[in-house]
Amino acid sequence: MKDEGSRSYDFLWLSIALLPLLGLSFMLSVPAQDYWWYLRLGKDILTQGAIPLTDAMGHSRAGLPIFYQQWLSGILFYGVYQIGGAALTFFLRAVLIGLTYALIWRLMRSFVGARTATMLVIALGMSTSSNWMIRPQLFAYPLFILCLYAARNWQQGNNKTLFLFPLSTLLWVNLHGSFVLPFLIVGAALIFGRGERKPLLYAVGAMLVASLLNPRGVDVWRYLVFILNNPSDYLFSVEWRPPVNAGWQMNIFFAWLLIFPALAAFSKQRLSRLDWILFLGFGWLALSGVRYVIWFMFLLAIFSAKLIGEWTNVHIDKPIEKINPRLNAVIAAALLLLSLIFMPGVRDSWWEGAPDLYELTTTPVAATDFLQAHEDLPAPLWNDYAFGSYLEFFLPSRPTWMDTRMYSFPQAMWEEYVRVSGGEGWQEMFDREGINLLLLSQAAQPNLIRAVSQSSAWTLEYEDEYAVVFSRREAK
Repeated sequence: MKDEGSRSYDFLWLSIALLPLLGLSFMLSVPAQDYWWYLRLGKDILTQGAIPLTDAMGHSRAGLPIFYQQWLSGILFYGVYQIGGAALTFFLRAVLIGLTYALIWRLMRSFVGARTATMLVIALGMSTSSNWMIRPQLFAYPLFILCLYAARNWQQGNNKTLFLFPLSTLLWVNLHGSFVLPFLIVGAALIFGRGERKPLLYAVGAMLVASLLNPRGVDVWRYLVFILNNPSDYLFSVEWRPPVNAGWQMNIFFAWLLIFPALAAFSKQRLSRLDWILFLGFGWLALSGVRYVIWFMFLLAIFSAKLIGEWTNVHIDKPIEKINPRLNAVIAAALLLLSLIFMPGVRDSWWEGAPDLYELTTTPVAATDFLQAHEDLPAPLWNDYAFGSYLEFFLPSRPTWMDTRMYSFPQAMWEEYVRVSGGEGWQEMFDREGINLLLLSQAAQPNLIRAVSQSSAWTLEYEDEYAVVFSRREAK
């Protein structure tokens, strides 16, 4: 049992770890991908009193069946946005990020001292911050760490926290499609772990039951199989592609991955069989798709702490003779509160060049305002897919052609979208589909914008540095 001084010392170092991570989470802008259509989903569910079973956001797939497995995330995001707008939404992200990395820090403290745990968590946070977009996956991060905590306790003969597996599954299956991950952890533990099998089997049974406690029951597993085999995601979404060493965050990832074998080879500590299976399994996932990197990095950081603990406890985490618990607690609380100065609504009062709330290259704020003020412009609309998400929430009266719900559009439709966006076959496609209004991206569709601008059949209605609106002349 830790005394008051040790607890305050840990709290101080934990707050040092979280300060830069919370500050960074407040400053990361919201890209259009996913977030806005989740707000629309949450609003539709609360308005209609049911989860939509057919697509009502766009006109190209209107009335066709759709599966919203992440319905609870939509409700939570919409509820938070309605209560506190952008400020509360950013605060929610900070809470989820803070909770996740605090749990990781706590797990690391089983192997290393407070200072080393802090350095590792900061490095981990910096390297994984590209996965902090405001999307349902945020809710899954702390659940993943809780499952790792339960697996570790089970390995050590403590079965009291096995309830975290079914509890996490119950929440996870209604929040995000990665709900299969705790099954991978517990499955690896059953085969390669060294705890009691019987209690773990009971936990697996409870997890299976919990996974069915969702509005669509067993269909959620069919949805998972569909997503994992859907070519639209793999072919047209960057996050499903293998990671490449581009950008400082990926630099840290690949460097850490290369250094880890040396740590394992020279460390006096040894990873367990279960540790290695999790390392290899999640490592394979990370190298096969960008979206899996963060789960692997969580494991990589925890396993690194386990390997270097003996050395850091001697050279870095030497015990402190004099500790002032009250002063530590005050400084720690002050550091955590300090991160709030970067929160939207607060930073604007002192930071003239504060980051934009939204990623404007994919969030057509001004163009959407223009369309809202000009309802007389002809329909239907063809839009840049990234713009679709924002339109669906702020201008539902203008059904979109396509959006960031990659899985809901067939491969052939995506292939044609890519060709048209590149300026090929666009007039034929717009004539065939009866498209009369265009909302195009300056950053993503310059060739198409150039081609339409040169056509006498289209009129430029609006233009800014991010978006362009054209209408068909004969339809006006």
